[in-house]
Parts: sequence; C-alpha cells; structure tokens
Amino acid sequence: MLKYVNCGIVFQEIPDEVTLSINISNCPCHCPGCHSSYLWEDTGEVLDEKEISRFVGEYGSSISCICFMGGDATPQEVNGLAAFIRKAYPAMKTGWYSGRTILSSQIDLGNFNYVKVGPYIKHLGSLKEKTTNQRLYKVLDDKSLEDITSRFWKK
Repeated sequence: MLKYVNCGIVFQEIPDEVTLSINISNCPCHCPGCHSSYLWEDTGEVLDEKEISRFVGEYGSSISCICFMGGDATPQEVNGLAAFIRKAYPAMKTGWYSGRTILSSQIDLGNFNYVKVGPYIKHLGSLKEKTTNQRLYKVLDDKSLEDITSRFWKK
C-alpha cells in the first residue's frame, strides 16, 4: 500500500513546472546521506486515487505537475496513480523520482512526462552538480527519454 508523509508545491524538482511534490514513505533504497531518511519508515496516509483527486481539487490551477518522490517499494502503484492522473486530469503532467538506477519493468513510461533515476551518492552530489549520477529525463511522445539533467546546472 502506497503511503505519503507530506506534500508541497515546489519550483525546482521539474524544470518549467509548478509541481506538487508528494513524499512517499517506505523507501527501500536507504541511500547514505539521504536528506529524507524520515521516508524510510512505513508511515503516513494512504495515497490513492481519492487522495490524488483531493489534491487536484485543493491545488487546482496552482500546479501543472504532480511528482511522486519515491515509491520504489511498490512501483506498480506509482504507475497506477500516474495512469489515473493522465486519464482523469489530462492537462496535468506527471513525474516520478526513483532512487533506483533502472526503472522497474512495472512502469509504463506513457504514464509519465518526467522520470528521475539514480540513488543519492553523497560524493557525486545531487542533480544540481555536474558530477551527479542521478538523471532527470523528459519522456517524449514515443516513450523515448531525453536527458534534461543539465537544466539544473548553473552555466
């Protein structure tokens, strides 16, 4: 069962989007140096279609994207919620931040506009560092991936 601890509107997770970032608990990755280690525990409120609809009703036109931060313990549930958003709210973009190196085979890229992969490795840094191992991809119409990680780097 997918659970979330908190959420908030953010401007830096997905370039050019006003994003509702949903922090999902029960993270199996346990990256050393993780800034969100509170998400390692199986805690929080159930995240389902009803809760997504509540968020859309509450935030409405204030957001252009919903991004799942985590959910690697149950990727099929993240995929299902992204599919729901795409069908129920076709103008809303979707994103997923996964701590895995490779996306689960249970994910249909057609349900997402953006996916980030890669565990946090302290000495390599986060997405804003050119040395990062993490990558943010824009999912194109043909389900191919365009690496847009460099959008986070200062010129």
